[in-house]
Amino acid sequence: MKNRRLKFYKFTIFALHIPLIAIFVFHKSCSDMKIYWDIFFAFLKIGAFTLGGGYAMIPLVEKEVVERKGWMQRQEFLDLIALTQAMPGVIAINMAVFVGYKIGSAELRSASVRGVPCSIAAALGAALPSFVIILLIAVFFAGFKDNPLVERIFKGIRPAVVALIAVPVLTTAQSAGLTYKTVVIPVVTALLVWLCHVSPVYIVLVAIAAGLVYQLTKKKPA
Repeated sequence: MKNRRLKFYKFTIFALHIPLIAIFVFHKSCSDMKIYWDIFFAFLKIGAFTLGGGYAMIPLVEKEVVERKGWMQRQEFLDLIALTQAMPGVIAINMAVFVGYKIGSAELRSASVRGVPCSIAAALGAALPSFVIILLIAVFFAGFKDNPLVERIFKGIRPAVVALIAVPVLTTAQSAGLTYKTVVIPVVTALLVWLCHVSPVYIVLVAIAAGLVYQLTKKKPA
């Protein structure tokens, strides 16, 4: 039974790499391959050190994609955050897919580099570390779940996760140009979700409608 389980885990990990292998088979150019590897390893590193969910991933992605690699502008990244939050699914994978597609579709890339393979490479890189770690935990969880050292490690991780989630909130607010007049919007939104238990889906839909109405009714300069 144990051998069957290990074989299943190995097969699953290999199956995750099939799309990446397909990319390498159909894209022979060394320069193209380098881009795919860069994207894959960039998100592999991000996925390996993301603790606390997709929102904790935002500062790591911004540091790697905007500041280090220069693949995106900061304003593009802010628009990406808004878009990934409005889409269904896991925010970490959504972000990886959008960033990968943006990199592959950039004008400075060669014509043979496409957005979809870059999206696949980014998504696999982001998902693989957590997938492997969860598999290991599932196999060995009974052996260390009551370990005092493990409990201390998680107690130390929790405050760090709060900080990782708070950082993108502050940087996004600063980059979005919030003023004393507009800061009431995120405050009211947070209170509606927290105290009134309003679904974030309704908040997103209202925000989209309000943005469309504002753009349509805004007076164009003469």
